[in-house]
Amino acid sequence: MRIGLKMLMVAVLTLAILLPLAIIRGTITERQAYRREAVADIARSYAGAQTFAGPVLVVPYSERVEVEERDAQGFSRKAWRRQAKQWVFFPRTLDVRGHLQPGTRKRGLHEVRVYELRDAVASADFDAQLPVADPARERSIGAAWISVSFADVRGLLGTPHLSIDGVERPIAQGAHDGAGIHALLAEPAEGARLRLRTRLEFTLGGTESLALVPLGDRNTMAIDSSWPHPRFDGSFLPRTRRVDAKGFSARWEVSALATRAQAQFLAGQRLPASGDLATTASAGGDAGPEGIDSVGVSLVEPVNVYSQADRASKYGVLFVLLTFVGFFMYELLRQLPIHPIQYGLVGLALAIFFLLLVSLSEHIQFGWAYLASSIACIGLLGFYLSAVLRSAARGAGFAAMLALLYGALYGLLVSEDNALVLGAGLLFAILAAIMVVTRKVDWYAVGERRVGLAQR
Repeated sequence: MRIGLKMLMVAVLTLAILLPLAIIRGTITERQAYRREAVADIARSYAGAQTFAGPVLVVPYSERVEVEERDAQGFSRKAWRRQAKQWVFFPRTLDVRGHLQPGTRKRGLHEVRVYELRDAVASADFDAQLPVADPARERSIGAAWISVSFADVRGLLGTPHLSIDGVERPIAQGAHDGAGIHALLAEPAEGARLRLRTRLEFTLGGTESLALVPLGDRNTMAIDSSWPHPRFDGSFLPRTRRVDAKGFSARWEVSALATRAQAQFLAGQRLPASGDLATTASAGGDAGPEGIDSVGVSLVEPVNVYSQADRASKYGVLFVLLTFVGFFMYELLRQLPIHPIQYGLVGLALAIFFLLLVSLSEHIQFGWAYLASSIACIGLLGFYLSAVLRSAARGAGFAAMLALLYGALYGLLVSEDNALVLGAGLLFAILAAIMVVTRKVDWYAVGERRVGLAQR
């Protein structure tokens, strides 16, 4: 068989191995979808990813306004109608703090991170001036209320306590244009100035991520937890933070001058549904609602086994190609005929590694799953190649080469920030090694020698 034909055969076999690799990558994607379903299922039965917004002061009123209408004949005319409206006032200062206690819930093979925001306190100071009435409009002011919004009100554990100016007030369901709670106040007078100090104590459960909306003029938010792997989400990063093996603590300071949260809230942008939040958190998106400025934190996994396995499978073609190149070099330089079926079996063994990796990592830690899968595949290939290459030493040499490749791949996976430079360096080193080994090879002579062997 001529060199050109052999090279074509190696290229075709390499492309053929793409099919099982694509099937394995499809399996990884399917397992990722199963995990997202597990997150959504737990969010439906427990509580989704949470967003906290408030408190705000709402003062309803109605007044006569002049409107333009069309009569039965289609002519335009002006008329006076009474319309219901409301003023929404945001706190001058808002302070939210609490302890995030992590936990896990299981659905089948999948563990989903949940949490309880314990000892949570939201303190706010209001200083609102009601407009002076226009006698012509016949304005009528109703009972005001303090409103607090939650993305998933099912996450409220126990009974929250809301005090206004040191006096605890009864709480009812419902919030301003969404899910939450509120407490009624007395009807204010026309042009009154409302100075209030509110304090809300609550415990909030949720899944994977928590977001806080900075609705005050001056916002201070502080969260601490024993979870050592946080991801800070939202529109603002913490001003100060500490992350170590014992957990994390973070503190945000946000001014109304730096955020559009108040305008977005007034524009009617509501908090998303819990199912949407759960899907967003599972997919790795921001914790906060789309379009509304927020600060937040997600309890992420230190190693996402599916994303790591998916990244590893992208190097599958490189593994197969390098192994086939090694076979090709042995076959040319050592005059060892290797059948295409033997190429194919070795390529399939390399592809099976990635399927073993994702299946084992669902049951044990990713590092141990990687070690077990690589040992199994390297051991099988070393044993098989000892016969194919007609030498136990050659089989062991190929096994050692594969061990180096698997070790390099693991380094790429655990060093995500340096993956590109490490991968480029690895490819350069491999190409340099091939060029050094073959620098004195007379390829014309090798091809003629193989033709002569084939004609005997």
